[in-house]
Amino acid sequence: MGVAPYDDDSGKRRGERCIKGGRRWVRNALYMPCVGAATLNNPVFKAFYERLIAKGKPPKVAIVACMRKLIIILNTMIARGETWDPKKYRVA
Repeated sequence: MGVAPYDDDSGKRRGERCIKGGRRWVRNALYMPCVGAATLNNPVFKAFYERLIAKGKPPKVAIVACMRKLIIILNTMIARGETWDPKKYRVA
């Protein structure tokens, strides 16, 4: 979907992961909404983001993880014909 991580591994060498492949317009459309949701507004994504930062992940890596989480939640909601319910996706 545009935010899937690609590896740069060869033999025993483990390179840095990146998300340069896929659909650029998906990344561009989701980045700023996830920045606002993860750092300010949405309690579900804010808790997820803060948990990743506490584990030592860089902020941009945590934002991309929130982007992936948003895509998964939206795909599930569309498939089931549901509306947003923050209680359902709450981080325990």
